[in-house]
Amino acid sequence: MTRFDFSATPEHGGQLQAAVRRWNIPRAHWLDLSTGINPVPWPVPDIPPEVWHRLPEQDDGLEEIIRAWAGAPDSACCLPVAGSQAAIMALPAVRARLHGRGRVAVPVPGYREHGHAWSRAGFEVIGIPQDVLEQEDLSWLDSVDVVVWIQPNNPTGQILAPALLRAWHQRLQARAGWLIVDEAFIEGAPGFGLEPWAGGRGLILLRSLGKFFGLAGIRAGAVLAEAGLANQLACELGAWSVSGPTRYLMGKALADTGWQVDARARLQTERLRMEGLLKCAGLPSAGGTLLFQTVLHERAVDIEVGLARRGILVRSFDHPSALRFGLPPDELGWQRLSAALSELQRLNISH
Repeated sequence: MTRFDFSATPEHGGQLQAAVRRWNIPRAHWLDLSTGINPVPWPVPDIPPEVWHRLPEQDDGLEEIIRAWAGAPDSACCLPVAGSQAAIMALPAVRARLHGRGRVAVPVPGYREHGHAWSRAGFEVIGIPQDVLEQEDLSWLDSVDVVVWIQPNNPTGQILAPALLRAWHQRLQARAGWLIVDEAFIEGAPGFGLEPWAGGRGLILLRSLGKFFGLAGIRAGAVLAEAGLANQLACELGAWSVSGPTRYLMGKALADTGWQVDARARLQTERLRMEGLLKCAGLPSAGGTLLFQTVLHERAVDIEVGLARRGILVRSFDHPSALRFGLPPDELGWQRLSAALSELQRLNISH
């Protein structure tokens, strides 16, 4: 297994202001496809004045709303957190306090904040070998203490069978190890989440309202775990870690099942449209989710720059050389992207 250096602060999509400065294009003229966030978010209602005036209350029923939304059993604790990022940053300290430091395996490529958080906390971080992702031999797990998997992976879109992840968990748990599954993009992949087994010892599931619900700005998410571990995490995060307005909006959004059904159907249609658009432009998708598609291309940076010159922001990656395309918010955005890709194809940039 390969040890990676996660000391550098990770970069993220959505750096729109930096693009405005670099390319001297006004913010209002940009089409931002650099993030995997639903461009048609859940419609935020007015927040009652008293929500702003009172401290957040932990017995507001939000945990049960999360449980019903996620489909978690009664044995699981459903802890609201200020986005799954808050849990990603706090879990290494909890692990160190309970079990000491050790070795952590993370997907590479993958959301780099995972490796960064564990490395910063003094753990040795290694990449999960590609050749173990489908094999039955689980002996590699005996050399690590914590495994992080992203289901489906960001940015590759790779998804593993729940049976394999459960086998990982059982092997790790026998040695007091943890399996952390980041399910930020799980919507659109029914049957691939591990919620039916939430609450099992050493199994930690991370859910987010920033992607599917399009509510990245309120920093809302949940951790599904056994009660003792969830209580340790809550202590690490401290009192009132999720604001009252965020808790209020979480409850309303998670209970709005009608919007969720409609959004999944719309996003599935747009996912197929994006796959077709990219294929026609000579950029077939190598994988993705409801909210983004990833293209492997040796000239990924050139394509990123070509689109940026036309006011379209996408995300490029180095290892492997790839581009990630989020979804446009409206028909005008789709037409802009189609025209820009056609122009790059004519200029032989996307070949």
